[in-house]
Amino acid sequence: MNLRAAVIGAGFVGRAHIEGLRRLAIPIQGVLGSSRARTEEACRSLGIPRAYQSMEELASDGSVDVVHVCTPNHLHFPETESALRAGKHVMCEKPLAKNTQETAALVQLAQKQGRVGAVTYNLRYYPLCQEAHALVQKGAIGEPQIAHGTYLQDWLFYPSDWNWRLDPELGGAMRAVADIGTHWLDLICWITGRKVKELCADLATVIPVRQRPKGPVETFKKTDSIATEPAGMSTDDYGSILLHFEGGLRGVLTVSQVSAGRKNRMWFEIDGTEGSLAFDQEQPNVLWIGRRKEANRWLIKDPSLMSPQARGYAAYPAGHAEGYPDTFVQLFKDLYGYIAAGDFQALRSFPTFETGHYETRLCELIAVSAQERRWVEVTG
Repeated sequence: MNLRAAVIGAGFVGRAHIEGLRRLAIPIQGVLGSSRARTEEACRSLGIPRAYQSMEELASDGSVDVVHVCTPNHLHFPETESALRAGKHVMCEKPLAKNTQETAALVQLAQKQGRVGAVTYNLRYYPLCQEAHALVQKGAIGEPQIAHGTYLQDWLFYPSDWNWRLDPELGGAMRAVADIGTHWLDLICWITGRKVKELCADLATVIPVRQRPKGPVETFKKTDSIATEPAGMSTDDYGSILLHFEGGLRGVLTVSQVSAGRKNRMWFEIDGTEGSLAFDQEQPNVLWIGRRKEANRWLIKDPSLMSPQARGYAAYPAGHAEGYPDTFVQLFKDLYGYIAAGDFQALRSFPTFETGHYETRLCELIAVSAQERRWVEVTG
């Protein structure tokens, strides 16, 4: 493709981006971490040639075509803005920014600069999520009528569990819904081709006081041996949202980061007039297909049995499992292929800055609904 990347952030998700880029043989020119020491350590351990010392140094590197923003949420806007102004394309982790004023500004700036902006809603890229999209779009389950599901985790189950996302100054005013709920919302809107018209939400901070470590902690790392201090919590551990979509589709989502035993259970079911589909991220190589007058079945991931539109997103043959890391590869393949083609007016199959703006708008309205205890219309 002759495109080259740089990555900002070398934590859990930054390393996932690096792995995905390497599997596509996309050169990584350098990495910018949270400190000079962390940047240099990441470059040594990962075999990356350049350790950037600042955002300005990265932005001025003329060898970089695409910047991957994989930092805490409060940095997404300034880093993405800087990359765009330097003429780079951007793949930004979600949320695109902290509020819709910032996301709208990034949408406009990308258009003005003639650059491509994408947001890492990578869960679309499970092969069987692509298959679910293809089946719904060709009418295999009739008209979608009900969409329901959950996104449940347990990594913040104990008051001693800590991560930067718990701090609203770093992660934003919303947490569970913004961090994982938007993945589910993006999937359902994309699979069905229908946006949310109105919603009614209930949010809760299940653990009102946590033990904040007196030092840095990486995502999913244990904090047992680190000294702590009490910290009051304001962001959501839990949320349930009633949804009315376009075309009469109704839905409900439950999100939690305090559900013991649920490691990363993103599950959805879409019920239509002719059948149903269900997918569980913890068992990503099977898609349940439900019928009323014939036997239900499991479609096990097999490119030869999948729809033509979805087949290309299964990199391995039947019996060879694909999972979370593979979703980054398929998303990046779509993005870099689009940029390499050079026609930026063409239809974009990947989640865009406009997608990121829409999901941020949903989060803002979910917060309003929960605070005012009422249905709210989705506008803007």
